Formats: sequence, C-alpha cells, structure tokens
Amino acid sequence: MKTCNILDFKTISFFHEGGEVACGPRKTNKSPLCFVDFDTSTEVDPEWAFEDFRSTEQWTHGYHRYPAKFLPNVVKKIIEDHSPANCNVIADLFAGCGTTLVEAKAHGKISIGTDINPVARLITKVKTTPIAPEQLQQAYEDLVTSFDGYNEANYLNIQKHERLDYWFFPSEKAKIAFLYDSVHNLDIEENIKEFFYVCISHILKNCSRWLQSSTKPQVDPNKLIPNPFDEFKRHCQKMIKSNAEYYDYLNRNGYLNVPFDIRLEDARHTSIESQTVDMIITSPPYVTSYEYADIHQLTAYWMEYVSNMSEFRKQFIGTSYSGNTSLEVKGSLLAQEIVNALAEKSKHIARDVAQYFNDMSEVAYEMARILVPNGHACIVIGNTKIKDVQIKSAEVFYELLKNAGLRKKDVIKRSIPHKLMPTLRDSKTGKFTKQDNPNCKKVYPNEFIIIMQK
Repeated sequence: MKTCNILDFKTISFFHEGGEVACGPRKTNKSPLCFVDFDTSTEVDPEWAFEDFRSTEQWTHGYHRYPAKFLPNVVKKIIEDHSPANCNVIADLFAGCGTTLVEAKAHGKISIGTDINPVARLITKVKTTPIAPEQLQQAYEDLVTSFDGYNEANYLNIQKHERLDYWFFPSEKAKIAFLYDSVHNLDIEENIKEFFYVCISHILKNCSRWLQSSTKPQVDPNKLIPNPFDEFKRHCQKMIKSNAEYYDYLNRNGYLNVPFDIRLEDARHTSIESQTVDMIITSPPYVTSYEYADIHQLTAYWMEYVSNMSEFRKQFIGTSYSGNTSLEVKGSLLAQEIVNALAEKSKHIARDVAQYFNDMSEVAYEMARILVPNGHACIVIGNTKIKDVQIKSAEVFYELLKNAGLRKKDVIKRSIPHKLMPTLRDSKTGKFTKQDNPNCKKVYPNEFIIIMQK
C-alpha cells in the first residue's frame, strides 16, 4: 500500500490489484488506497496548550470579542519555532480578528491577510495599526466631551436597518447612533476614527438584547442593558492602554513601520501574487460550527456593510446557506466517505459538509499558489463529530494540501483549554447545545497544527 499523491483529481486515477480506482467524481465500487500518513491518536504536546496564559489580552488582541479566536501564543510559537529560513512575508487567508497579522508585525514580519467579512477586515486593520498614544488620547478626550451635547430627541427616529430595531431598545439605539455621528464628525485621521468604530462594534452586543453568553443570535428577555456611553468609555480606555503597550513594544524593537495589508477577499481566490508568501499561518472555519455572518450582524448593519443578510451568508465557507445540493466531494476519498456516512443520518448536513470540503480544496490550491518554493503552510484545525459520524477535518485538509503539491513537515496535537467557541453538540440532532443537555458531547477537546512545506 502506498500514499496517494494526486495533483489533479479531475483527470488522474490510480491502480491497485483488481482494477482502476478513480480519485475524481467517477463512481467505483473498488476500495480506495489513499490514506493519511499521520496518526491523530498521537499524544497531546503540553508545550502548545498554554493553559496558564491568557495572551488574548496582550497588546491589541483584546480589542474585540471574536468566536474561536486564534490564541496569540500559538501563532507566536509557530513563527518562532517553524518559520522557514529568511522568512519575511506571512499570510493568513482566514484573517478573522487579525491575530496572525498582529503577531507577524510584533516579530518584524510583513503580513498579508484576507477575509470575506468586512467586520473582520475592520477589526484586523485597527488591531494591527499602532497609533501614537498622545494623539489617540487627545482624540478620545475630544470625543467624550461631545457627549455633553447629546439630545435624545434628535436620534430617536433615526433610520437604520430594520433588524436593529429588533435587537435594540430605542434609548440605546439613539445613543449608539449619536456615538457613530460623533466619531464621524471628528476632525481626525481615519485610522483613529476606525479605532473608535471598533470600540463601538465591541459594545453593540453588550448594549443590545442579545444573550451575552451566546455566540448565536438569541434574545435575553431579562437582560439589564447598560448605558452605551458608559460601555464605550470603559472599553475605549482599555483599548487606549493596550494600544500604548503595543506601540511601545513596536517602537522599542524598530517595528512600527513594518507593513501589513488586510484585504476583503475570499480565501478561495485571493489577489495575492503567486510565490510571494514565505509562510501561511491560519485557522480555517470549523465545519458547520456556526454562521460567522450572523455573529457579526449587529456591526454589519450599523456600518451598513450589509443590507441583505441572506445573500451575505452565502459567501462564507462552511455556511449552511450555500445552496449546495450535491453530496459529491472532489479531491478527497476520505471526505467522500465522511459525507456518505453523514448522508445516512441527514442529507442536509451531509450536503453542507460536502460543500465545506470542496471549498477547502480550493483553499489548499490557493495556498500552494501563493507560497514560495520551500515555504511553509501552518494550519490549525480540529476534528469533530456530528450525529456520531467522525468529521476528520484535519486529515481531510492534510490530504487536500498534499493534492495541491505540499509535503508534510510536522503535525502537532494540542489541547484547547481556552477558545471562545461552542464545544458541546447534541448527539441526536447534531446542533450545538449546553452542558445540562443529557445528550451533549464535547466535540473540540483538541486540535492539530499541520505544518506543510512546498
């Protein structure tokens, strides 16, 4: 038996005793020979757990809440322990809230990030941009002074997206509208305005009817809504302090002007030039975990990034709104086996997972395209279980990366003690649930860091 290393699943097949086995869309009754040559039962590496570190609060990492936030210490250790020789450019195709770009800049590396979500792009840009502390403090004081001129009557009837009326009571909605106007009218640099916009974005959930403990849209009928002005001042002061620490660190190390670029783009098809990236560090979305578009809808509506949420959802990898009707997976025999097993339990979920794997196949080829020869791709990804079917995302994506022409350098298994993401599923429905559900099962106890080389 040998490893199957296939470059084009549309045209190439391979053979074993008894006949041809197609690796592409053609159907066959023959058993596949492809297998993943790393053992997922390997021991957890304790050096990668960081149980006693809450690095999400260091520097600008704590600017904005974000689901499944990339642990900065993981990115830091990847850069320091696994960068290829003469590594200058680091990319993250699922930039999210910008952890990779911030850590790259803090290590003196040029970085490029892409994300399909305009909210993520805003957060990443602000988190990675250091601002002169004195300049930022003065702008903050000028902004807070403007609060004295607030007149609720001027904002109670302000027209925004109708869904905001569902999430916000009139008084809080009026104050937030005033905050946006006040920032917009300040005579300051755009990067400082964006700093304040991120602060407003962060407090939207606090000041709405959204259940505070939930990553999914859910109303809390008993929630005590805080004053948006107080929430803004509290969080902005925290951000100002964090910016000063980040600015000081970069300044002392000569990294203030190290460039970065965050682009509003699809990870499957980016504008990054071929063979220009030395290292990719990213954590793809988890299969059927939750709808990123829904999670950020409050900011998307306030910022007028989105008018039609249904259309917005369709753009995301892993969404159940893709409209996919096929159970076919191109590029991975293992992924097809997983989808077939799921189809026996739920064709709807199976179609979602098939689309996810097909999307990730495109991402794998995009990674191979932008990497320089001998460049490294470091992927942090976890497995899960849906309806008692093992969803081997790590093994599948590893297979897809090999198909794209990359080779294994290392695989690390780490526990995930701190990660803002749902970790319990109902074993019957496959939906995320709570601890008190008798059918709940923990689905993300560990994750893998797959390190590949071009």
